[in-house]
Amino acid sequence: MNIIRKINDELAIAGQITLDQLKQIADEGYQSVLNLRLPDETGLLANEQEKIEHLGLYYVNFPTKPEDINHQVTLQMYQIITELRKPILIHCDNSIRSAAIVLLYICIKQGITFEKALQKVITLGLIS
Repeated sequence: MNIIRKINDELAIAGQITLDQLKQIADEGYQSVLNLRLPDETGLLANEQEKIEHLGLYYVNFPTKPEDINHQVTLQMYQIITELRKPILIHCDNSIRSAAIVLLYICIKQGITFEKALQKVITLGLIS
């Protein structure tokens, strides 16, 4: 079972989540789930969107490869995260993409340029 890591009052990250974890995050008051996984990745939770929405949570799937994280993708993610009801769980397969997106989101929200934020993500080894 992957660990759900709370980043702040609005955001948490995880790798692939289980049905039990979905129930747990719903019980803990999470409002939305953002899934970064691609449909051809192994270990996906079957019918994830249906299961999440059945629990009363909002669901968005934005399939993203680490090597595709660029300025445009980050701005799209920023918009999605801004619009989703909070708190939000952002997950992928091993939480690396999730961590990169959350860090980029927080940096940009704080007024750091995309280039500087991206450099922080690269320096931390979250993407190359």
